[in-house]
Amino acid sequence: MLIAQVTDLHLHADPGHPNLARFKRVLDHLLTLQPPPDLLVLSGDLADDGALESYRHLQGALARWPRPVRLALGNHDSRAHFQAVFGGVHAADGFVQSRSAFGALQVVVLDTLEEGRHGGAFCEARAGWLRQAVQDSEGAPLLVFLHHPPVDVGIPWIDPGPCQDWIARLDGALQGAQVAGICSGHVHLGGVFRWRGRQVVTCPSSSSDLSLGFASMMGGQPDGRPLVEQGEPAFALNRWEDGALATLFGRCPQRVLARWDAGTQPMVTSMLAEKKPA
Repeated sequence: MLIAQVTDLHLHADPGHPNLARFKRVLDHLLTLQPPPDLLVLSGDLADDGALESYRHLQGALARWPRPVRLALGNHDSRAHFQAVFGGVHAADGFVQSRSAFGALQVVVLDTLEEGRHGGAFCEARAGWLRQAVQDSEGAPLLVFLHHPPVDVGIPWIDPGPCQDWIARLDGALQGAQVAGICSGHVHLGGVFRWRGRQVVTCPSSSSDLSLGFASMMGGQPDGRPLVEQGEPAFALNRWEDGALATLFGRCPQRVLARWDAGTQPMVTSMLAEKKPA
């Protein structure tokens, strides 16, 4: 199974804002893949401004996607405005959470939005829903999507920091679950981390990248370091095969440097032949 993840779209009410075009480029690229992804997950900060029109732009863009979609919310989103456009399709107990079976794999989407807060949140109501989802999965592997990673990545201004109640609550709700992986957004960069024995993967963004800066920061002492940069729109592909998760990070190509044609045939044929048992 192939699951495409796109995150941190940061769409605006203004349809001329470049982030909408960048997201459409990612969709166009994903639609060219062979085989195509079986599922698309958008893991939060769908809107930058939380405006109704931003979610309408998203709805319009997704009309071209022919396969299942699951949506999560991030700290820039408005739960009320999202639900006004998308309804209760992705909702559970008032939050944007869902559990879906795709073959033997259970895909769980969690809501870590607390409006007015930049970092994550996961209240007891959401934790209770997750505990029930774990129970209902009956030991099947869970692939969990959420916006905020429950782990520090080393960038001081984006890291949650130690002793966050919501992280402890998430950990407790996942006890006893067979977690195939935890896929998040928020960091705008691709990375792989270990969190309490589980694999956490952060997805790069379709809108922008965070700058790599690991030096400590003092809130009252700005030092001029770069915080946000922009490369080509990015995404992640999560492949579930033989009971294991593999993640690849991709960007929309600016230009193709090589193709599978007569010129590359000798090299590729030789490489494929090496796969055969000696």
